[in-house]
Amino acid sequence: MPIKGMRSLCLHALKAPSFSNSGRSSSPSRASQSSPHLIFSESMIEQTVEAAASIIMKWNPDASSYARVTSLFYSCKSEAMQFLKCVNDLQKVMHLLVSEDSASEKLIQAQNLMQIAMKRLQKEFYQILSMNRAHLDPESVSARSSRASTRSRTSDYEDNGSPDNEIRNAGDSISEVEEVSSIAMADLKSIADCMISCGYAKECVYIYKITRKSIIDEGIHRLGIERISSSQINKMDWDVWDLKIKSWLEAVKISMRTLFNGERILCDHVFDASDSIRESCFADISREGATVLFLYPELIAKTKKSPPAKMFRVLEMYTAISEHWQEIESIFSFELISPTRLQALNSLIRLKKSVRSLLADFESTIQKDSSKVLVPDGGVHQLTLDSMNYLSLIADYGDVLADIFADWPPPAKSVLPESYFDSPVSDDSTAPAISLRIAWVIHVLLCKLDGKAKRYKSVSLSYLFLANNLEHVVARARSSNLQYLLGEEWIAKHEAKVRQFAANFERLAWGQVFASLSENPTAPISPGEAKEYFRKFNSSFEEAYWKQKSCVIPEQKLRDDIKVSITSKLLPVYRQFYDTHGLTVGEEERNRMLFVKFTPEEVGNYLSDLFFGADNSRSSSSSSSLGQYRDRR
Repeated sequence: MPIKGMRSLCLHALKAPSFSNSGRSSSPSRASQSSPHLIFSESMIEQTVEAAASIIMKWNPDASSYARVTSLFYSCKSEAMQFLKCVNDLQKVMHLLVSEDSASEKLIQAQNLMQIAMKRLQKEFYQILSMNRAHLDPESVSARSSRASTRSRTSDYEDNGSPDNEIRNAGDSISEVEEVSSIAMADLKSIADCMISCGYAKECVYIYKITRKSIIDEGIHRLGIERISSSQINKMDWDVWDLKIKSWLEAVKISMRTLFNGERILCDHVFDASDSIRESCFADISREGATVLFLYPELIAKTKKSPPAKMFRVLEMYTAISEHWQEIESIFSFELISPTRLQALNSLIRLKKSVRSLLADFESTIQKDSSKVLVPDGGVHQLTLDSMNYLSLIADYGDVLADIFADWPPPAKSVLPESYFDSPVSDDSTAPAISLRIAWVIHVLLCKLDGKAKRYKSVSLSYLFLANNLEHVVARARSSNLQYLLGEEWIAKHEAKVRQFAANFERLAWGQVFASLSENPTAPISPGEAKEYFRKFNSSFEEAYWKQKSCVIPEQKLRDDIKVSITSKLLPVYRQFYDTHGLTVGEEERNRMLFVKFTPEEVGNYLSDLFFGADNSRSSSSSSSLGQYRDRR
């Protein structure tokens, strides 16, 4: 079922889709509702009873040690089919005898024979279920055939319609395991049809239930699913939680694909004769195991603990139920098993509420962040790193989140104070609710960073801090599925804001250096004026360099953009001024070095080494040489 369809499912009442064929009867016995079509003569009645007595007594376990230790269906399949035919013929005779004389000796004899035959069939039914436990496991059954293809349309027991013949007609493509499974299923159906038509449905169903329910319960246990309470979950450590959720996620896949699906196929096939019986039987067999399976997500969603990783596990559990909802509705379609569907739906609703609550808690955590520690180099704050890592990870569940937040109201813009950050929440009413929600959480983060930036004493460093953090936000959005939730327009607008912050940083940090040089670097000036320009440049450049030396710009694109901008504005002008006036400040090199401390190449080298942080080894040699100039001053 498409994820987007789960929304409407959670908003409407649970429906029980009909899984039965329109022309099928829901009565336990189709044959018992109508009188025999044949009008038996007295001699025909005698012959029918004698024929039935012959084969029934032959296989009476109380009359023969051979019959007691030998399986009718395993020793001779054609005789087994003849046994069933005689029993059904006997049933027709009994209907006729009851209508004529309910106290006749022939009827009493037929009744006694019927009891012996049913006892034999009970034994055969149990033996087939028990001896073929491995071949009738849900995986083998579900692999054998789809539910539709296993529904037999015949109820006669003629020799030419035997199960063996049906299997042979399937061709050589059936594996040995599948063939054994198919034969066992056909035999079980034949026996069940016969016992139900003869009024012994209760005995047949009892054997089936006690045998098959243990397989479901054992399968659920082996998948690591056990009954657990909310108090037990609240006492668990997260590591234990995590392992149990992983087991549950795998269990849902297997149980829907094989365990419950295979059992439903088998139950539908065996009790094809009666809708009411197969519904009741499957419900009693699967109810307990399925309830335990689908209750677990609800308990996890309701627990009070909320570690950061809980969001992702809850989303995975929601996805698992959503992706298997079509199978859940199909397998548990009976009204008698509707509480199982309801439990799965309740878990889905609880998981949805949990995701909404967890994202709201995450937003609240950002708003309440009270850390006063400044990033000394103007780099990316830990709050930014953690927040964007979290958001980029949940963006991988975009389709699921779109369904969960589809009917969630947009965030209230009055929650936060006005900020110079433009609101990233689009006014477009067609924008998905999850896109508005994620954009709003990022807006909350940016406003919090705005407050932290104001704590810097250096205004230029505060702008570098804002540029670094917003660049990280944009970069993570572009490199993750956030780009599909936020959209290109959102990203472009915030990239423009990064450039604005970078331009403000550049203006405040390097404005004096730009202003220290003549507007017309090649214009004629006196040597004294040239010396003054070089002095101002040396002083402002050294001051700017040493202030920016420890600053860091982690994102390479932003770092390169800022350095290219500074270099393009400073280096060409300085090179022209250096080439024009460098030799006018002193005839001897020693005298010139008192005023001209940097060649254009050295200025370029210093600039290229900036913004790698205080621990950058690349700038060590440049910093050392610049330190010599400072000492010389």
